[in-house]
Amino acid sequence: MPAEPSTAAVPSAVAEQSPIPAAPTPTAKVRARWLLALALAVAAFNLRPAVAALGPQLDHVRGTLHMNAGVAGMLTALPSLCFALVGFAAPRLARRLGPAVTVCLGMGAITLGVAARSFAPNSAVFLLLSALALAGIAVSNVLMPVLVKRYFPDKIGPITGLYSMSLALGTSVAAAVAVPLTTALGGGWRVGLGVWALAGAVALALWLAQAAILGRDGAGSPRGAAAKFKITRSPTAWLLGVFFGFQATAAYATMGWLPQIFKDAGISATESGVLLAVTMAVGAPLAFVIPPLAARMPHQGPIAAALAACGLASYAGLAFAPAAAPWAWALLLGVANCAFPLVLTMIGLRSRTSEGVARLSAFVQGVGYLISVPGPVLIGVLYQREHGWGAPLALLAGMMAVQLVLGLRAGRPRQIEDEV
Repeated sequence: MPAEPSTAAVPSAVAEQSPIPAAPTPTAKVRARWLLALALAVAAFNLRPAVAALGPQLDHVRGTLHMNAGVAGMLTALPSLCFALVGFAAPRLARRLGPAVTVCLGMGAITLGVAARSFAPNSAVFLLLSALALAGIAVSNVLMPVLVKRYFPDKIGPITGLYSMSLALGTSVAAAVAVPLTTALGGGWRVGLGVWALAGAVALALWLAQAAILGRDGAGSPRGAAAKFKITRSPTAWLLGVFFGFQATAAYATMGWLPQIFKDAGISATESGVLLAVTMAVGAPLAFVIPPLAARMPHQGPIAAALAACGLASYAGLAFAPAAAPWAWALLLGVANCAFPLVLTMIGLRSRTSEGVARLSAFVQGVGYLISVPGPVLIGVLYQREHGWGAPLALLAGMMAVQLVLGLRAGRPRQIEDEV
């Protein structure tokens, strides 16, 4: 009887013609998720230094580039405008290229824009290159919740907390070290701003790897149920959009005017700057804690109400006794500003699909950033007209009260797909 052919001796030609790809091991899958989480965190760190590092050095930039007040005003309004207008295009780009490739392009735009604007010969080129960096930030802003929903559907809270904390760290570190770093490097504002492109380059390298791994995953998919309705018909989308706008207004007003409030109360310029840094820094650990907590709760409204209550208490203290307990007011305001990671978490929870989250994220951030554009300017106008902080703080308190109500309603367990 002839011997049966050995299964071990498979001809190489047959093996080459019928390759069977090996399935990824559980360990490889866990490692890939950790690498993606790291890439998200590093990307998030780069979403604010282009703005936060500029503020403390804006006077030097204006002097060198002979930038008039009108262009400087446009520069301060540019982040919100870019975040809103470019953000609306992010879901379409993600459908065409895939979210990972799109974020990779965003990191490239941030790195190139931040590096190149440090060589800008005039204010027009500086404005244009700043817009390039901000466009990369806008696209990445919108797609962060999408990537979390797509690749971490079982970890929405923890991963949102991770990248929210990293974003807060990027903001506070850039604001705190911008001037000392520029002084230490001894190269003026051009080196002090351009050095942040190094952090962008690290993020770009990580996302080039993610783009190679994930490719166009999620691109070219048919428009599903989440894309068949008009997002404007969803009450929850509007509630989240206005909520986002009011919290962004409060955050920008804090970054722009809090030191001046303390200085007008007789607190030194140095301490006023430290108090602003405290307000921004307190958000980092809370940004890591709040999203996981919110994701475990069926209704996120109580968290929104608690944060708004901290904001109202801070505004009352700043209005009636700013010098009595400035550290308390700064800490309370830092807690109130954690409405940002909360709303990012709610975006991820309010749709069943990554496509739905993409559309909701673009709509909420687009509407929200448009709402936030006039806020800091209006605060400045009221301050100049009233020669005091009573009216501006009353306006901010009124908006915070409305934000509290919006948060209670937006925090209800709803899905946008069910509302239309």
